[in-house]
Order: sequence, then structure tokens, then C-alpha cells
Amino acid sequence: MIHARIRKQFPAGRESAAYMLDIELRAAAGVTVLFGSSGAGKTLTLDCIAGFVRPDEGRIMLDDDILFDAAANVHLPPQQRHCGYVFQNYALFPHMTLRQNLEFAVGSRPRLERHRRVADLLDSFRINDVAGRRPHEVSGGQKQRCSIARALINSPKVLLLDEPARGLDAPLRGEFYAVLRQVRQDFGTPVILVTHDLDECFELGDEMLVMRDGRVVQSGPPAQILDHPSSIDVARLLGRHILIEGEILALDPGRNSSRVRTDSFELTGSYFPGHLLGDRVWLYLRPSSLRAAPRTARMSANQVAVVLQRVVQTPRATRMEFDQDFMVETATRPTAADLAIREWAIDIPPEAVRVI
Repeated sequence: MIHARIRKQFPAGRESAAYMLDIELRAAAGVTVLFGSSGAGKTLTLDCIAGFVRPDEGRIMLDDDILFDAAANVHLPPQQRHCGYVFQNYALFPHMTLRQNLEFAVGSRPRLERHRRVADLLDSFRINDVAGRRPHEVSGGQKQRCSIARALINSPKVLLLDEPARGLDAPLRGEFYAVLRQVRQDFGTPVILVTHDLDECFELGDEMLVMRDGRVVQSGPPAQILDHPSSIDVARLLGRHILIEGEILALDPGRNSSRVRTDSFELTGSYFPGHLLGDRVWLYLRPSSLRAAPRTARMSANQVAVVLQRVVQTPRATRMEFDQDFMVETATRPTAADLAIREWAIDIPPEAVRVI
């Protein structure tokens, strides 16, 4: 279990603005994901936990050990913190073989114990057959597995991963996910993972902390955050919603219904607790919750007339993009006849209408 309260300030410079990291996090067993855009403070948070950066204020505890306490002037060096760290570029020694990288990291244990530990990890991470090669002689996935094995070789109390899947192609990325699931199962080490890839949050994360400008703006399970972003900024960071500004026209808690007007149309939705008539709100709609059909002469309630702009095929779904920033994701591939149709109607179920 790690509990960290970190405050680190960087003053403004001639060509840089001031920056403040002010974060509190708790991470237990499983994978805690730090999610956010570049500059949110994700890597800086890892570096403070690992001891590479000294915070200005706060306290960092790992189980019962105090790693940092500003008030008590405690700041343990990285080698005393029992943190395993996997860097973005893996940071393997280029002049050493993979086996030698592990042997160097294992430290001053008895020789037989060192040999056994290295052999076990080479076997666990399936790099026995390339153990005698140097990092530049192996694949990205093999370097990655060696880097994770090296981080785990001294049985750390927490594993810190800084965008470890960055730059990997789809097969290697899938291989990494399998490796990390194995680490979670076999080692039980709490993991803090930095990423800006939302799919990776869902693939690996038990808990997700959304970071923006050095602060945590929302936390919780990834599915909960995607379904209920706490603010328009979080919804924009997630990048998976259609966002439309509107005004609440009607609220009926007895019928669990509401009515919202935008610049172009009106929608019926579920009741929105905590809001009042006349409130300006943001609607957020999930493209996967919407349906599209060729437009007919008579439009039904909760339908919006749109014009098809383009169709994008992805491995998991077909994304139909329309004007007014509407998108619909479907598992069904449109036919050639569908693609020739320009005028469509988006059907928006009332339960899909949500507001921030």
C-alpha cells in the first residue's frame, strides 16, 4: 500500500510558465493508472515516489516505511525505497547482455541465490533464449520484459511503470498486457502505471486517476469515469464523448424525465438530480449508445438530422462521422448503398442523454 501527498513547484522562467504538482494518491494491490495528457504531472509523480525528485511539501509512505516527509526532513535515496521502476526507454545497460542486466540489478545476495533469482525471472518472462544478447540485438518486447524483470528482481513493494507500451506495435502491446497481468497474478506487487491511452486504462487498470495541470480531477474505476465524467474538462480529456452545450427546459422527477434544448434541437432525457430549470449544462453522449438510420420525411422524437461526412473502419467497430460533431460507433459495417446516402437521422435514446 502506498499513500503519497506530493507538492512540487517550479517557478516561471524566461521561456516557461510556473508549474505546480499538487496530488494525493493511494495505491493498493492491483494496477492504479495515472491518466492524462502530456504535462499533467504523471511522470513527475512517479519520480517523486521513486526518489529521483524531492517534493517541496508532503509525505510518501510505502506500507509502514516513510520514504519522504518534508516536515521531518526525511528523503530516502532511490536505492532504499524498495520501488521497481520501468522507464519509457527501458534504460537497460547497452554493453551488458540481458542476463548481465539482471545480475547487476540483483545486488549483493549470496551467489547461488542470485543465480537462482536471475534464472527464475528469465524463465518467467520468457527471455531465456535471448539472455546472452545485448539490448540492441533483441526485439522491443524482449527489452520490455527484461526491463520489468529487472525492476522486480529485488521484490519491490511497488512497481512504477512510465508509459511502458509507448511505441510498441499492436502485437507487442498485447504481449505487454499479458505480461503485466502475469505480474499482477504471480507477484501481487502494487503497480502504478502512467499512460495517456484510454484503451490501456481499460485493459489494465483497477483504479484510474485522471490528472490535469498537476492535480487529480477525478478518480475511480475506468468504466465509472467513462460513464460519468465529473467535468467537461475530464470528458474532453477522455476524448470518447460527443459534447453539446444546452439549457434545461423541463425536469420531472416523478416520471424520471427531463427536456434539454440546444442551439439546433431538443432532447428528452432521464431526470438530472441536482439541476434546476434554466441551468446551462453540457450534454455528453457516447457514440456507441447512438443509432443512425437513413433520414425519412418524418422525424421521430429524439432524432437529429445530420449529414454523413465519412466512415472510418477500426478493428473493433465502424465509426460514422457526421456534421454537428456527431459520431456513431457500430459493429455493423455499412453497405456500399449506405455509404451513398448523405442524409441520416441520429436516434438518441433518453437514457443515453447525460449532463455535466
